[in-house]
Amino acid sequence: MTDGSQRLVFDFLHRGASWRDWEGWEPFCAGVDILRLYQAQGDGPAAFLLRYQPGASVPLHEHLGYEHILVLEGAQSDERGRYPIGTLVINPPGSTHQVRSDVGCVVLIVRDRGVRFHSEA
Repeated sequence: MTDGSQRLVFDFLHRGASWRDWEGWEPFCAGVDILRLYQAQGDGPAAFLLRYQPGASVPLHEHLGYEHILVLEGAQSDERGRYPIGTLVINPPGSTHQVRSDVGCVVLIVRDRGVRFHSEA
């Protein structure tokens, strides 16, 4: 990583705390809000922020395409581990997980296709 790209990543993560207070958040599921950055029709590409309250979770779901998660604030966990601020998680098509955050977090999610929930979101 070049010095310029390292600085870009640092600046991006440093702004994470301010994203929690942006306007436009909508309820997603109990204790989790969503701020949509873009969304194609149907199950197409999307980018959004999720804001978890401490102890909140997203139900078990399957990825229909690739999903990239960047943890901007706090930490989130799933069956494979705990992901603190700055972690990039890539979930391949067909993978499943149930995401939770014990401490609360804000994450950026970019995906090329939708997800299929195994229970109500």
